[in-house]
Amino acid sequence: MGPMSMTTRTNKATNTAHALRLIGVPTDIGASRLGSAMGPDALRVAGLGPALRQLGCQVSDIGNLAGPPNPQTPPEQGLRHLAPARAWMDAVHQAVGQALDDGELPLMLGGDHSLAMGSISAVATHCRRRGRALRVIWLDAHADCNTPDISPSGNLHGMPVASLCGLGPAALTALSQGGDPALAAASLCQIGLRSVDDQEKRLLHSLGVEVYDMRAIDELGMREVMRRALEDLEGSDTHLHLSFDVDYLDPDIAPGTGTPVRGGPSYREAQLCMEMLADTGRLGSMDLVELNPALDVRNQTAELVVDLLESLFGKSTLVRADR
Repeated sequence: MGPMSMTTRTNKATNTAHALRLIGVPTDIGASRLGSAMGPDALRVAGLGPALRQLGCQVSDIGNLAGPPNPQTPPEQGLRHLAPARAWMDAVHQAVGQALDDGELPLMLGGDHSLAMGSISAVATHCRRRGRALRVIWLDAHADCNTPDISPSGNLHGMPVASLCGLGPAALTALSQGGDPALAAASLCQIGLRSVDDQEKRLLHSLGVEVYDMRAIDELGMREVMRRALEDLEGSDTHLHLSFDVDYLDPDIAPGTGTPVRGGPSYREAQLCMEMLADTGRLGSMDLVELNPALDVRNQTAELVVDLLESLFGKSTLVRADR
């Protein structure tokens, strides 16, 4: 009998029933490539809702939010589509905030990563009202820490981190609805980075964001990276938010994204990441963004993401001991 077979105590964190609210946000307004607007329905086709219910989660799906079309216009003062994108962010902010107020875990299905400005600002507002600390784990190939002054493209999906930390136009930073930045840089941890613009990396460094790029994962291993990222959560009442960009994954296993970068986490590394997040028992909200079915192969990326989310919400090969 192997050592894992001898452990029979159930890990409470990975067997906690969740009440989840799926919130579809079908827009690619913050991206340069069209297609992520189809992401929410691709995840539904891949069986996301039934898979989570099979794990004992209570899942409500409110369908897709409505918003303005993608005008596909060039940047103005370093920003593309600011007004219609802000309308989508407002809708996300309201929907995520309502789910939290109703005691459900909002799972925002994008759509591009600019939508995280709406979701995380709502989560931050919720945490401030309740006096809870917030920890954001940001899984991404990119830093998403541009501002209009330094962005090469003006695409808003490259700006959410800077905006959430209070840098950028008031139309974006004001989403926190409190005057202060929605997110303290110290509460953010980015994992998987491997494509960062020159000025962006300097801004990221000046903010003091905790970052584990792919070199750190190669040198330390995914287990140690996740241990460091999550070590302050044990015994706390911290709200954990996961912002999961599909391009975090290596494109060999996840081709269905608009900004793929070679050299990302493998299938097993990604699974361990999800399993260790689940072990905390602290997950309270989530973004799932940048799935682009137009670039996928027979929906395999959506199916992979559903597989990973099963691990995030409690699926385990064995009964594991409390750690």
